[in-house]
Amino acid sequence: MNRLSYAMYELAHMALVPYRAVSDAALLAFRNPMNPWSHTPFGKNIAAGAELFERMTRRYGKPVFGLDSTVVDGERVDVVERVVWERPFCKLIHFAREFARHRKPQSKLVIVAPMSGHYATLLRGTVEAFLPHYDVYITDWADARMVPMSAGGFDLDDYIDYLMSIYEELGKGVHTLAVCQPSVPVIAAVARMEAENNPYAPASMTLMGGPIDTRRSPTEVNKLAEKRGVEWFARHCIHTVPFPYPGMMRRVYPGFLQLSGFMAMNIDRHVSAHLDMFNHLVEGDGDSAEKHRDFYDEYLAVMDLTAEFYLQTIETVFVSHALPKGEMKHRGQPVDLAAIRNVGLMTVEGEKDDISGVGQTYAAQELCVNIPAEMKLDYMQKDVGHYGVFNGKRFRAEIAPRIREFIAGIDARAERRDRRGKPALKAV
Repeated sequence: MNRLSYAMYELAHMALVPYRAVSDAALLAFRNPMNPWSHTPFGKNIAAGAELFERMTRRYGKPVFGLDSTVVDGERVDVVERVVWERPFCKLIHFAREFARHRKPQSKLVIVAPMSGHYATLLRGTVEAFLPHYDVYITDWADARMVPMSAGGFDLDDYIDYLMSIYEELGKGVHTLAVCQPSVPVIAAVARMEAENNPYAPASMTLMGGPIDTRRSPTEVNKLAEKRGVEWFARHCIHTVPFPYPGMMRRVYPGFLQLSGFMAMNIDRHVSAHLDMFNHLVEGDGDSAEKHRDFYDEYLAVMDLTAEFYLQTIETVFVSHALPKGEMKHRGQPVDLAAIRNVGLMTVEGEKDDISGVGQTYAAQELCVNIPAEMKLDYMQKDVGHYGVFNGKRFRAEIAPRIREFIAGIDARAERRDRRGKPALKAV
């Protein structure tokens, strides 16, 4: 049945094509300044309704970052996106800044984007905030429906493998920042690298709104996962990619299901936002309408996740709570957070986060018992929800500066240690 469900979704989208054509024609006609009706309340209502219909029935493609330049120490520099590492399910994008003259290198920062239904471009504001201060990289996860079956599978163990490979590729002294879902695989990758005395373990990790221990302040998302169990999700949420996608026959958790869940959680807010946009269009308030377009162009662009990754994450993170219980394994080896000794840890939470409740990310502070106190920092931002933890005014004004200060402290500590010629911290 699930194989047919995805195909039915595609069929329903195709069935709307004639109606979209009529709507597009109406929009063009009633937006044309040469049409006298376009200046009347009737014409403005028709045009606004046509645009809303088009946007609500559109298939949103992968957005672009569009970060063409930044300002570093007062100098405007061009930014060029380059893929510097690639696997079937992920590309590592480097935001290379084209300086006119040689300058002292800045620390490398790897932003690990969530693999939870939205594209990495959801973190455009996060990247933009750090570009003036770091050599920034970001994980660009692939849409599973676009990856052929010949590329093999991808699960939580593979995710951790990818992260370790990225850190090794970029060399020593890298800082990493995880937003929401990747907090678990990032800290797991760091723990495995530390346990193996891997010299390429990151210098620090910043975990933002992540589900380290979902038993604390459980949200509705957490409660649903624990109540239903992984078998229920396997039966009801896993579908088969239909023809003609490259990933045809791959079992996935479709992005449209994830999006419907997100929308249902705050349906009143989304309905109100669309009604507001309709009124803005009728009133000619172009700035407000454009802000709505920008947000929903990103929010409504979704991707599929492989079934094995999705179900293993549900089981490990939300049902069995394997990480905080000390039971999580990677390739048969224990993920022991007590093994982390040399990597700085910062945790960031939002007071009103309805995805990762207060205390869930902070749990990492208590689990990483062997990180020195001076290499730890916890921060909770007042009056922000999940999205505000990594984007928006308070993120730029209050959260990002604290992250920069934390990373600067880790770098200064490493520099003092190197000057003294002493080795890294040793196990007690």
